[in-house]
Amino acid sequence: MNQAPVSREAVLSELERRRSLDPDIHAGRLFGLVYPSGREDVEELIREVYESFLFHNALNPLRFPELNAIEREVIQMTADLLHRTPTERHAGSVTSGGTESILMSMLVNRARAQARGITAPEILAPASAHPAYAKAGHYFGMKLVQIPLDEHFRADVAAARELVNPNTAVIVANAYSYPHGAMDPVEELAALAAENGIACHVDACIGGFVLPFMEELGIEIPLWDFRVPGVTEISVDIHKYGFAPKGSSVILHRDDDWAWLQTYFYSEWGSGLYATPAIAGARAAAPVVASWAIIKYLGIEGFTEITATLVEATNRLRSAIDAIDGIDVVGEPIGPLLALSSSTLDLFGVGDALEARGWHANRNSDPKGLHLMLSPVHAPLIDELIADIRGAVANHQASTSDEVRYS
Repeated sequence: MNQAPVSREAVLSELERRRSLDPDIHAGRLFGLVYPSGREDVEELIREVYESFLFHNALNPLRFPELNAIEREVIQMTADLLHRTPTERHAGSVTSGGTESILMSMLVNRARAQARGITAPEILAPASAHPAYAKAGHYFGMKLVQIPLDEHFRADVAAARELVNPNTAVIVANAYSYPHGAMDPVEELAALAAENGIACHVDACIGGFVLPFMEELGIEIPLWDFRVPGVTEISVDIHKYGFAPKGSSVILHRDDDWAWLQTYFYSEWGSGLYATPAIAGARAAAPVVASWAIIKYLGIEGFTEITATLVEATNRLRSAIDAIDGIDVVGEPIGPLLALSSSTLDLFGVGDALEARGWHANRNSDPKGLHLMLSPVHAPLIDELIADIRGAVANHQASTSDEVRYS
């Protein structure tokens, strides 16, 4: 490094210039990647928490016992939300995001499979499952086997039954899927896992802080959480619809013994025993404490109120899209996520036209189309979004690119 000192003002000015070149995360023009609550009181709470815990390290629970207690309370409050009963032990950990939660779950299931004498463990997951399962397979020497999707873009249970074999270590179910917003048949997949004496991991990284509050609103939701016999693990991101900053996720196990399998211990070191429950060693404490603060501050009532606004906005957008000739909503989405397809329109071209109007709509490759994941901040902008979608459909040109990347 050959860097001369730069003034504070110059540093801040340059960072502000660069930030202004990227999308404004609070403007309600992004769909996914960030999940603004749309509430200034929540944002202010996060800022205050971060200032208080900005330099804390969540690595050593013995040195910072209160920080450890806060983390355990985040895990327990999340477990309560997902109906893990008080009689079940408090197994789980806070991670940096959904990918790390999934990696820890698959690591546990590899260890359990190896204990049963399986040398080539397999992950059986829907074709719509997050790439983190493929990543886990790559890292941990596990084979990813994909379950085909049915006509509603849900995991096909009959196909899954044919794919289960002696090497299957875990069956994955989405609650709900990122590509299509579809709720997999969790009860049937969990029952299939239980029949074969294997785990069932429910990926609720998106739905974990949406579906419980939709239930509070009286919306009928298929059972998907720890109320389902056979569900052994659930991953849920607080930094999505829990509105915590990146990165905060939780991996929950039904049994303590499983959580110990994800903890790494090393004692052959001059500084004593080293133990970590996830991939990271040193960990930022601020996301953990911010998660605690937001859950405490909003409570069931606050989250339900925000979810009501989100559901109403999604329903309005869905009704408007259903009325546009040539656009179809893919499958049967259950949450605030709409995947769009068309047999007559170039939706990538429509997406380009939306980009020109300032909307950063994402793309899907299967089926080819657009992907709109709503956050509460979109609610006051729905009429403008609907008008711009209609305008983009009426005035779009052929897309200049068929490239699709996760965004």
